[in-house]
Amino acid sequence: MQRPIRVLIAKPGLDGHDRGALIIAQALRDEGMEVIYTGIRQTPEQIVASAIQEDVDLIGLSCLSGAHNELFAEVIRLLKVQGASDIPIFAGGVIPAGDIPYLKQLGIKEIFPPGSTIKDTVAFVRNLFSREG
Repeated sequence: MQRPIRVLIAKPGLDGHDRGALIIAQALRDEGMEVIYTGIRQTPEQIVASAIQEDVDLIGLSCLSGAHNELFAEVIRLLKVQGASDIPIFAGGVIPAGDIPYLKQLGIKEIFPPGSTIKDTVAFVRNLFSREG
């Protein structure tokens, strides 16, 4: 039996609203994935440490505060420093369309802005691992 996909859902920065992150976490659990939710107000260092410690297959970042460019870039930088840059990242939150190309250039696999569906997020994760596996 193949082990379930392990996903870390994280809220970097000072953003205190986590409804969307919790909904995605539950949806992925409902799909049979193992989900680790780190809680709100996590530093990039905490997120990377948790991802490595939990041996996750994927990281989902959620940001509503407007600091996504800096915070996501720092998570990616720290993953590289720790030798874990092979962990793919997807992101969601209030992310302006103009920032999406920059974030994808950094290495974020997919961005789910407001209005994205749970179904689309779940399909993205499933498709990512069906192509890689």
